Amino acid sequence: MRNRSKITKGPGSRAAGIAMAYKLIEAVQSRWRAVNARHLVALVRAGAKFENGKLVERPDDTTATEEAA
Repeated sequence: MRNRSKITKGPGSRAAGIAMAYKLIEAVQSRWRAVNARHLVALVRAGAKFENGKLVERPDDTTATEEAA
């Protein structure tokens, strides 16, 4: 059985792809939020983990390495 649908995969042309991306970015910009917790940005960059908006404390790894030695 032959597939008779004419479905284009992808945007079709480069210009159409750029136009689609531009339209999507324009639509999303209205819903972007500013960072309102600047004091937490440093923690995130340092590798802190958050679950459901709460900081997850890690156990101190130094005691485990001292006991192994």
